[in-house]
Amino acid sequence: MKATIYHNPRCSKSRETLAVLEAAGADVRVVEYLKTPPSRDELARLYAKAGMSPRNGLRKGEDGARALKDASDDGILDAMVADPILIERPLVETEKGVRLGRPPEAVREIL
Repeated sequence: MKATIYHNPRCSKSRETLAVLEAAGADVRVVEYLKTPPSRDELARLYAKAGMSPRNGLRKGEDGARALKDASDDGILDAMVADPILIERPLVETEKGVRLGRPPEAVREIL
């Protein structure tokens, strides 16, 4: 099974999620999203496939997220593209769907 993880190696939840994928025997493509951010269209596609809104994918603890309190989904996507640190991680995609790895075990639903 193939999986793509939008990963930050400095994040413990992201590392734990990657370990879950590897332990399950997944062929994992790792995208360090801070170095290679997804496009706006790709983010919108991932969130739609996950059944979640961009607001649910917003890393709310970041300083830039506070300014987005009343923003539309389009505004949030634009902000995420401009500053990828605003993207909550890790985001995992397989042929069975997309899940946010919070908690890391949530990705088991799409393995």
